[in-house]
Amino acid sequence: MSVQKSKGKVQEVEIGKGEKAIKIGGENVIPFYDFDGDIGNSPKLGIEILDVYPEDWVDSLKELYKDVADNPVEWAKFVEKEIKPDFICLRFKGADPNELDKSPEECAEVAKAVAEAISLPLVIAGTNNHEKDAKLFEKVAPAVQGHNCLFLSATEENYKAVGAGVALAYDHKLGAESSVDINLAKQLNVLLTQLGVKGEDIVMNVGNSAVGYGFEYLVSTVDRIRLALFNQNDKTLQMPIITPVSFETWNVKESMADENDVPEWGSREDRGISMEISTAASVITVGSNAVVLRHPKSLEVMKKFVSELH
Repeated sequence: MSVQKSKGKVQEVEIGKGEKAIKIGGENVIPFYDFDGDIGNSPKLGIEILDVYPEDWVDSLKELYKDVADNPVEWAKFVEKEIKPDFICLRFKGADPNELDKSPEECAEVAKAVAEAISLPLVIAGTNNHEKDAKLFEKVAPAVQGHNCLFLSATEENYKAVGAGVALAYDHKLGAESSVDINLAKQLNVLLTQLGVKGEDIVMNVGNSAVGYGFEYLVSTVDRIRLALFNQNDKTLQMPIITPVSFETWNVKESMADENDVPEWGSREDRGISMEISTAASVITVGSNAVVLRHPKSLEVMKKFVSELH
């Protein structure tokens, strides 16, 4: 059998500390092509929690988390003990200026308490307001120093503040978020490394969408990034990729439409899980090294998917 040799290799990045720390990346072939080379570390699966009560989540999840959803620390401990993902993603929805506009200082206290309460690696996601996230991460990063967290994400608008305040000052890992374009992903990686952030401290977040919503652009972007690395050894694209799948899949009409409005669509919960699994499986198959999920059933299916393919 003919074997295709790769010129490049995905950088291995470690998140977390101790026995539960995870490594992502490390492959020098396209996903699961173990007959062509080293497939590196298995894709890692995280579960999303919020800093506020999840008002708009499906009823079954609110029921599952009813005793802990008002307290991010207890919520994180519950997820670690009962649901057992590879990592936890704490998303600061309450800090959003359009939500409760919580102060960076308050969020820093929450992040510190969560990081100290769990042994799983912690991924910290902001509000998607680039200006607020820069201020938020500046306070959260020192509060969780020593826990080797991954922060999502630095963008072209705030990369200087986030890069300096997260990776350079406190040795955390940094997500480089671009908008579904290989050249934008490359440019942001170059800007961050010129700032002084080490390549091995960067994880790319190259965009996110649910299947059926421009998803082919995301898939082709991830594919092009990986092929540019493997075939041309493009060092500016050697970082592993994380995709926060749940941030998008639960916000599309198929996952949100009320059962009374579209009874023929069936259970809202089942629809959301299907969107999440379809998206996660597809993006892992094309090259994402880690995904964030919301529903425990999605995690269960994806664990089986990864274990049988890797």
